[in-house]
Amino acid sequence: MAARSTADLAADDGFVLDPRLGGMVPDRSALPTDVLPTDRLLANGKAVADIRAELRKIPDRRNAVTVAWLWFETIGTIVLAAWLAHPLAYLAAFVLMGRALVRFNILGHEAVHRTLFTNKRLNDFVGKWLLSYHAWVPFELYRRGHIDHHRDELGPAEPDTGLYTGYPITRSSLRRKLIRDASGQSGWKILKGLLRGVRNVRTRPVAVRILGAQVVLLAIATAFGRPELWLLLWFLPWMTLWRVINRLRAIAEHGGMTRSKDRRETTHHVRQGPVARFFMVPYKVGWHLAHHVDMGVPCWNLPKLHDELVAAGWITPDYVWPSYRALWKALSSRPETG
Repeated sequence: MAARSTADLAADDGFVLDPRLGGMVPDRSALPTDVLPTDRLLANGKAVADIRAELRKIPDRRNAVTVAWLWFETIGTIVLAAWLAHPLAYLAAFVLMGRALVRFNILGHEAVHRTLFTNKRLNDFVGKWLLSYHAWVPFELYRRGHIDHHRDELGPAEPDTGLYTGYPITRSSLRRKLIRDASGQSGWKILKGLLRGVRNVRTRPVAVRILGAQVVLLAIATAFGRPELWLLLWFLPWMTLWRVINRLRAIAEHGGMTRSKDRRETTHHVRQGPVARFFMVPYKVGWHLAHHVDMGVPCWNLPKLHDELVAAGWITPDYVWPSYRALWKALSSRPETG
């Protein structure tokens, strides 16, 4: 897939562009501009009113079952590993707990967008206390920064620019990043920031809630005589495996893209496979371009919006990456120097 240079992008949309961005933006030939609007889609890719209303319906019952099942899976994984008490069982549980943290974060992300439950108070309560705080996510602060991310992707207020800049990078550079994640170095930086947040008047309330949630989890494990389970199957997966998965997913969403009014220049789309859906992009969140076209569409309906964009000709085969592996390979394709 050809990419446009940062210089080629500099005059687009009247934006001042970060020179570190834009190395992975598809060639214009993959981004037709004369296909929208249609009788079903507006010029910005969002659906017309009646279709959009259907796409934006929040499936309350389905989401309630999903949250409950996630907790059942999580508790069951820990209990089964402790019951089997075998090194391979603990290893498998460690991997599955990394996956569980992915799922807590993604459902928490739905709550941040208020697409988890139609009742806003219920949406925020579940988002904070059943999905985010125990998963180390400062729900309120994340919502504020994440809305900036959607309002102007990769613009001056983008909270995650550091994750997306400089791509493509060398293979050795990506390897070093992933080693820092897998070894807990990245997690330690996040943890130190959380601990510093306790001393900051503005961030103290949410930092205390997150730490309090960890104390509760540790107390529950201790009450069952297994306090080490919190360390081995909750804290360590968050410090290591979750950080690796989070980086790989983040760069597959926006790595090397650029600031633009055209979401195809801010966001990748990758064809979804079963392994990726199991470990990294469950609940249909892998249709990330559709999410950035209309962030009010619940995750379950993103494939439907994606199909509308494909049918209109706005998403072309040349724009879509065939797999996450192919995209990661391209993201780390810069030649080594020296």
